[in-house]
Amino acid sequence: MNPNFSFFSLLLFFISFLAITATDLIIQETCRKCARNDPNIYYSFCVASLQASPDAHSANLRQLGIISLKLTRVNVTDTRHYIKELLKNKRLDPNFRACLNDCLDLYSDANSTLKQAIKDYKSNHYEDANIAVSSVTDASTTCEDGFKEMGIVSPLTGRNNNTFELSAIALSIINMLH
Repeated sequence: MNPNFSFFSLLLFFISFLAITATDLIIQETCRKCARNDPNIYYSFCVASLQASPDAHSANLRQLGIISLKLTRVNVTDTRHYIKELLKNKRLDPNFRACLNDCLDLYSDANSTLKQAIKDYKSNHYEDANIAVSSVTDASTTCEDGFKEMGIVSPLTGRNNNTFELSAIALSIINMLH
């Protein structure tokens, strides 16, 4: 075995390990700041969410912001589809159906809003992105409150909570850059 080859292989492994560790440290430090600045953000949720994106493993803070916005949009889009599936049931209670329709409207608007927020963010219009993402946070809360006001158990609680927290993470990163 060539000793230079072994040393070179070991050196490449070590450099790769340091690069992965440094990126994970950026995610961890970002999430630590997010959780410290906003009591609605849980550190473990933040880390798990950002690490779920393959792009996050080579990202800087600005790129983590776009990743968090995209994660929020994926969540909102998925929730819209889930609500549409629930609405296919013809035997829903009318109040339950009304709540779902309200949530569908809120999540449809949130989807468009996030699309614009991503454009604003990419153009360094952080205030506009902040306002847009704040409305998405409000949409998830309003959806959940609609069920509570009717005395109905929401089938969207987990999804609304995830939307709220993902939005809060995006807002926190935007505020770090702003």
